Amino acid sequence: MPRYAPSITRAMPDARLAGLWCLTILAALVLATQAAFASSAVHGFVGSYSGSAEVEQLDGTTEKRDMSVDIRETYKGFMVKWTTAIHRPGQKSKTKSYSIEFQPADRPGVFSAAMKTNVFGHTVQMDPMEGEPFVWARVVGPTLTVFSLYVAENGDYLMQQYDRTLADGGLELDFSLHRNGVPSRTVSTFLTREN
Repeated sequence: MPRYAPSITRAMPDARLAGLWCLTILAALVLATQAAFASSAVHGFVGSYSGSAEVEQLDGTTEKRDMSVDIRETYKGFMVKWTTAIHRPGQKSKTKSYSIEFQPADRPGVFSAAMKTNVFGHTVQMDPMEGEPFVWARVVGPTLTVFSLYVAENGDYLMQQYDRTLADGGLELDFSLHRNGVPSRTVSTFLTREN
């Protein structure tokens, strides 16, 4: 009887390795499935777009804004880069650019922003309690929406929403800004597909 005990002991590590190997394959399949879903959900949006709009200010004046957006697929999801150039009469133009990578969340059609890396090298959301934006995206039918939530030092909040809807020759852009739930600004324009 003792002669067979060593062979049983040697077999146990192999079974554990086989189990770990199965878990590794399963995890890879889940990640591949999520990446494939992300790719299929945003595939129609991929491209570069540009346009402009006249934006009315609180004092009744208007300013011209040139806008562009570039949407690309990435290994784990997709990236959205957008730029806004603000032209005010008698002043130098002001340009702001943002680039955010999104990865599939656990909910279908919802994507979390991968905006910073934690100490373990994993991409994570930013912390709105630290004045950083909390950003996520969703795809519903022909519309890709990016939400940004900001929490001010006094606890007030700002919510930005960019709806980009597929249309013939480009995207319909609808932007809205809410302060503590009250609409503050809206901008609508058409962005022409460049490629």
